[in-house]
Amino acid sequence: MASLDDDSLHKVKSSFIDAVQKSEWVPLSLTLVEYPQGDFFGKLLALISLIPFAIIAGFITLILFRRDLHTITFFSGIIINECINFILKHTICEARPMTRDTVHVEYGMPSMHAQFMWFFATYTTLFICMRLHHNNNSSILEKFWRITIIAACIIIAILVTYSRVYLLYHTSSQVLCGAFIGIILGTIWFTITCVVLTPLFPIIVSWRISEYLLLRDTTLIPNILWFEYTNIRTEARARSRKLVSMKSQ
Repeated sequence: MASLDDDSLHKVKSSFIDAVQKSEWVPLSLTLVEYPQGDFFGKLLALISLIPFAIIAGFITLILFRRDLHTITFFSGIIINECINFILKHTICEARPMTRDTVHVEYGMPSMHAQFMWFFATYTTLFICMRLHHNNNSSILEKFWRITIIAACIIIAILVTYSRVYLLYHTSSQVLCGAFIGIILGTIWFTITCVVLTPLFPIIVSWRISEYLLLRDTTLIPNILWFEYTNIRTEARARSRKLVSMKSQ
């Protein structure tokens, strides 16, 4: 009886292995990036092309730990941008360049990476220039950091866009189209956020579910890092004095 069970198990296992070997295997191309072997610059661009995924991970982390409505709104715009890119790709149905042995199953027009990065760079630039400009007497260091952040966003967007052409995932027209759409959508979403959504933030944070989720509106605070630092320092000193007073009694 045991031998029959062993034979049946062996037959099932053999059938499963044969089915797996005959089936067509497709790589998950979400984070799979190929580059020419021995090409250091290509490897560097392949790593740079993964920056959008790092930005998404950063947004999720910020939302979980900061609970700021503007961060949530910004990330919502990124999701909408990606949905529009998906719709455009499956409407235009333009294939990726066939210059390598790899056969792409996804469409290429417009480039998702280019559209994502230029949406992010455009929104960030507008936010720094228009929303963080709270006084005309800003220090030189503060202006330097603003310019540095804006320049970094634009340079990274250019590098990610160029990497998609260099690594033969997109044509020049596909990345240029993606960049143009990203800039337009980034501008539109920033305008909607400032004009329509931001005035609603005080109402949203007053909802019971918002209090339960600890959602915050930091729109009117010029420098959130300095605000949190000074408040935490003040609270820590007050608690320290209270603790010393209790011990002395």
